[in-house]
Amino acid sequence: MSTARPDIREFRNRVKAGEPVLGTFMKFPVPQPTEILGQVGFDFVMLDEEHSPWTREQLGHAYLGARAFGIAPIVRISRPDAASVLSCLDDGAVGVMCPHVDNAQMARNLASWSRYKGGSRGSGVSRGGDYGGKATGGIDAYYEWADGVSTVFAMIEDAAAIENIEEITAVEGIDVFFLGRGDLGLSLSNVQGPKPTLDEAVKKAAEAVLRNGKALAAVCPSLASDDAQAMKDIGVTVMLVGNDQAFMRNSAAAQLTNFNKLMKGA
Repeated sequence: MSTARPDIREFRNRVKAGEPVLGTFMKFPVPQPTEILGQVGFDFVMLDEEHSPWTREQLGHAYLGARAFGIAPIVRISRPDAASVLSCLDDGAVGVMCPHVDNAQMARNLASWSRYKGGSRGSGVSRGGDYGGKATGGIDAYYEWADGVSTVFAMIEDAAAIENIEEITAVEGIDVFFLGRGDLGLSLSNVQGPKPTLDEAVKKAAEAVLRNGKALAAVCPSLASDDAQAMKDIGVTVMLVGNDQAFMRNSAAAQLTNFNKLMKGA
């Protein structure tokens, strides 16, 4: 792996330029897995506050680990509100991802919470702004810089989102739309009456995202799979693979199989 690493604060620019980037979900609320993946060469980690027991202090440690090893920290927030977005961006995340964005007003709210200029992000300078180091050109220059760094992901994972997809994906200030296929399939299964298949819904969402000039994201269990190829084919450039728990479990299971073959002839 090359020792040269892109500045993590260039992550948004890389995504908006259509550069393929690789990340994974982080479930363990400790910094070490983030450090390892940065060392390996992943581009970003999705610190999963929604489905894992991350605290604000633990997230702060992970941001430091990410900085040390040149990997961009994004947080999937557990609560869709201004305070959640503010704390992540102030503390050092370079982006946030909000679950269940199923209408345009929610997308507008998310964009507003994430931006100073034209938005409603509360003014404050902490680790995210180098404790004032990024505000030496004046507060307005800092606001502009910070708005240019903060990468905003919205998750499309509800049947209602598919119905509203054109309006949602047209909202300015959302940089990436994530295809949450697990929850989307579940949501569609609960719809009564006529409804698209999961594949049809994903295709419709992907086309709207790209038509509106936004980046498309998805997660796959393996990148050596037909599913990963299918995601690439529909325009996904922000690719996630598995999560840290799955990496550990799969590797451990493979070594157990090797042990049984070696030591027990099984």
